[in-house]
Amino acid sequence: MSYCLNPHCPKPENPNDVKFCRTCGSKLLLKERYRAIKPIGQGGFGKTFLAVDEDKPSKPHCVIKQFYPQSQGTNTLAKAVELFNQEAVQLDELGKHPQIPELLAYFTQEDRQYLVQEFIDGQNLAQELAHQGAFSETQIWQLLNDLLSVLQFCHARHVIHRDIKPENIIRESDTYGKGKAQRKLVLVDFGAAKSATGAALNQTGTSIGSPEYVAPEQMRGRAVFASDIYSLGATCINLLTVRSPFDSYDTNNGTWVWQQYLQTPISNQLSRILNKMLESIPIRRYQTVDEVLKDLNQHSQVAATPAIAPKPIPQSPPNSPPTFVSKSPSQVEKELEEMKTQFLGSSKPQPNKIQPPNPISQASIKSKIDEELEELKAKYLGKNNTPNQ
Repeated sequence: MSYCLNPHCPKPENPNDVKFCRTCGSKLLLKERYRAIKPIGQGGFGKTFLAVDEDKPSKPHCVIKQFYPQSQGTNTLAKAVELFNQEAVQLDELGKHPQIPELLAYFTQEDRQYLVQEFIDGQNLAQELAHQGAFSETQIWQLLNDLLSVLQFCHARHVIHRDIKPENIIRESDTYGKGKAQRKLVLVDFGAAKSATGAALNQTGTSIGSPEYVAPEQMRGRAVFASDIYSLGATCINLLTVRSPFDSYDTNNGTWVWQQYLQTPISNQLSRILNKMLESIPIRRYQTVDEVLKDLNQHSQVAATPAIAPKPIPQSPPNSPPTFVSKSPSQVEKELEEMKTQFLGSSKPQPNKIQPPNPISQASIKSKIDEELEELKAKYLGKNNTPNQ
């Protein structure tokens, strides 16, 4: 199917093989190559469509974002234009990162602006949470490792995402049978992203982002790099508790209480990292992604260090007879005599051997050993020296 991109078309569905809408006559191909298939999202500033790139032999899927603000107020429209243009610039500046959708095209057609980007096939983490329930501690460690490197990449290029939340993190589908643990997490929707260079860093801007996940300073229009760290921390506690971050904060005491709502307990180390990510006062929070990664790496090193287990001492099964009870009395006596010889040693003098001070007489040693060997003999052969039947 081809989907007409004219917002006013009463019947936008069309067959694949037509180039103009059969209802309104609008051109169906954007830039003679991108064909919309179906709408997949809608917001106040426009619509998003799943599309096909007809110019490539494999005809891969892509995403078309159409700028069409519902509100026509001057200020709102100006802000919408700014955000739409900003997303294109940010995606272009971020280049090709395996966990950020690639910008494929940005243009105007029939007085409407369009942005075409790479399609990420998979579920977002909000959908995953709804289907599979609370995340485990292991999943949260993995999520932090995956996404902090993406934020590090963005921040190094002076880009603050400003809208990190479960809906904007997509886990790629298992197209190639890699298994869940190996599937990438992709950070999407850079429409709220902001440049943190020069004067822009010190200007108070518009409060943008999803309120549940937005840092307090961002709510006042003063987003910094640490604001993204806060939002990622809020995302983690949502995934651990299956509750809105709003519901995990005690406003009366000004403290986080998310640990009370955990499905399963987590380690003190992860709790400390998340609580520092969620500090309301920015200066008390992690200032950079590198600081968070440092604490995460300490956890990884501890987890990777194998515990040294004590060497097991072989033990006989309980109540089992000694292995040498089957020996004859003559065999036992022979072995005891050998032991006696080992204990007493040769009676010949050792010319080079230094004798210990106050040596105990050889006779007394022999008497003591004879006594102990007789006890061993009685223990293993029986007091009456009864031969095996």
